[in-house]
Amino acid sequence: MSRAEAAMALHQRGANCSQSVLAAFAQELGLDGEIAMRVATGFGGGMGRLAGTCGAVTGAFMSLGLARGMRQPEEAQAKEAAYALVREFARRFAEMHGALACKDLLGADIGTPEGMRRAKEGNLFATQCAGYIRDAVGIVEEMLTS
Repeated sequence: MSRAEAAMALHQRGANCSQSVLAAFAQELGLDGEIAMRVATGFGGGMGRLAGTCGAVTGAFMSLGLARGMRQPEEAQAKEAAYALVREFARRFAEMHGALACKDLLGADIGTPEGMRRAKEGNLFATQCAGYIRDAVGIVEEMLTS
């Protein structure tokens, strides 16, 4: 099973988008899978279901940070390199999907009862989020191997 397939399978089992993406990279990058799930919990639904930055995007940002982020406060160069990776990821994801925010990607503000109802009725979490997860994982994989 590919990393993207594993991430989408986690999502189908009930993990949020951020958990699904981060968990796909966690163990390889030195983070226990259970801890990855716990850390990423609050980032789902566009950050605590505020419909802000997509969870697949935040999971990707955390994965990039694990791979290339600073280990000590004095490592300013590593921090800047990680920021550059995040910006590149954001550019590529937005180029593919036209947005980074959950409410824009889904076309529904899941931070409101009406938006959540529309998302559920339209089965948006299953039909759209899986693609965002797959693409986020793919972009991170490409970035980490180039």
